Amino acid sequence: MLYNIHKRTWDTMLLDALQIPREILPEVCPSSQVYGLSHPAALLGVELPIAGIAGDQQAALFGQDCFSPGMAKSTYGTGGFLLLHTGTMPVPSPHGLLTAVAWDLGERIEYALEGSVFTAGSVIQWLRDGLQVLATAETSEAVAAEASDSHGVYLVPAFVGLGAPHWDPYARGIIIGLTHEVNRAHLVRAALEAIAYQTRDVVELIQQDAGLQMPEIRVDGGAAANNLLLQIQADLLGIPLVRASDVETTARGAAYLAGLVTGVWSSQADIAASWQAGTCFTPDMPSERRDQLYAGWRRAVERAKGWASPDLTNP
Repeated sequence: MLYNIHKRTWDTMLLDALQIPREILPEVCPSSQVYGLSHPAALLGVELPIAGIAGDQQAALFGQDCFSPGMAKSTYGTGGFLLLHTGTMPVPSPHGLLTAVAWDLGERIEYALEGSVFTAGSVIQWLRDGLQVLATAETSEAVAAEASDSHGVYLVPAFVGLGAPHWDPYARGIIIGLTHEVNRAHLVRAALEAIAYQTRDVVELIQQDAGLQMPEIRVDGGAAANNLLLQIQADLLGIPLVRASDVETTARGAAYLAGLVTGVWSSQADIAASWQAGTCFTPDMPSERRDQLYAGWRRAVERAKGWASPDLTNP
């Protein structure tokens, strides 16, 4: 919060306002640089260079080889995180998305826009542990596939409020659209759809703010193993999703950054040549149906907002 990503230094105005001495702050180094060596006693007598450093989502973006403006990755874990590479100039977001450094390679710095979804895979964990309608998280795909759609049910998993682009800490979860015909499969499918709808919330605005269109989105994370979720996501976005052959892209990105400076890879082009696509999920839903479903989601989200605000009694 104290770092000025435009000037690439600690922000003097913030330091002065908060009375924080600059000298107590560490030196900010590039993402790919030899910072030191491991102690021989820690690794069987071997000194290894410590040479790459990045946040989880930036490492995943690098690990997915999203090196050009317009390339994006979406991570489906407990939460959801979409990052779009925006180039060598930071792009401000009027919609509350995060403008962040993607990576600093020393000779140049590159930026990204990020949108965070608070509740993604954790909604499936809630169905398993809280409602006990699933034996395991992995069975969510098979159970949801028993229904061809959610039968008009929307599940807004605002268990801890809503993240980007709503940023409503007072929102709370709702299930709406219930009828006598709704069963377990419809509810589980609505949960998968909720993950996809929240990602669309972010995608729509991140493309608008950046002025860039995503030709595809590269996906990773534990929940990305769910084929039905990814097909639903592609359908609701109208954008192809590509799951890498190796979904552990955060670790891969950190390794790429370290290997780039230590000579394992000679360039980003060399790294990009090593990336391998796994499964591609192509949109297979008419645009009219896609927009109709999304309009219902937006109505449901509006009903979830502000439930626990201070001017209301919070049950």
